[in-house]
Amino acid sequence: MSNYKLIGVGTNAKTIKGDGDEYLTAILYMTPYKVMVDNKWYNSCSMAVLAGCIEGCLNTAGRGAMNCVQAARQRKAEWFYRDRDAFMIQLMQDIAKFQTYCEKRGIQPVVRLNGTTDIRWELIKFDDGSTIFELFPRVAFYDYTKIANRNTGHIDNYHLTWSYSNASPKYAAMMQTALGRGMNVATVFRKAFDYANTWMGLPVVNGDADDLRILDPKGGHIVALYAKGKAKRDTSGFVVDA
Repeated sequence: MSNYKLIGVGTNAKTIKGDGDEYLTAILYMTPYKVMVDNKWYNSCSMAVLAGCIEGCLNTAGRGAMNCVQAARQRKAEWFYRDRDAFMIQLMQDIAKFQTYCEKRGIQPVVRLNGTTDIRWELIKFDDGSTIFELFPRVAFYDYTKIANRNTGHIDNYHLTWSYSNASPKYAAMMQTALGRGMNVATVFRKAFDYANTWMGLPVVNGDADDLRILDPKGGHIVALYAKGKAKRDTSGFVVDA
């Protein structure tokens, strides 16, 4: 498989579960939350404090615990904030190469731009005014987000799942906004969940079977995930005991 400068393919244990003859997933990982670039702080996860997910962030799960992986994510984040135009051109080239690879094999290319960040990619425009989603209409994009009011319903090839947290009543109340936007709600549980039941009055689907959120039922479902990495010890309310 071709090498890419920004996206990773076949490096995530969860996405591999869904990769095969029909789908192949590429993910962009960068340092989450606050990043120092040229003596200025940038925030790639605007809701991290309110959602209480800093300590339990998936950034530390699996290979993310390795220093070399963290350094690579830091370099990408610095590039994104230091030279946005060049970064976006490279991202476009990576996705174009990935799409070609998939289509030659009759596989649907799937891209997750926010592997460990929560950036509003729908607001980032190229010189001609187009977004990354408009440039690649045959690519299926998806992300998890903690920004409940993101306006992406008009983007046919971008699927968002809102991430629940009970770290603060203010954040938890945003669930209704996310549901109103047609999103499903990803919830991190500390222990295995009985999928025959409902949670918060909503039907539950297994979000750990694979990471192909584009195949989930339409909005109004709970996508159950299990705590990983440092999240296993989280007590902020980000991880739910149910």
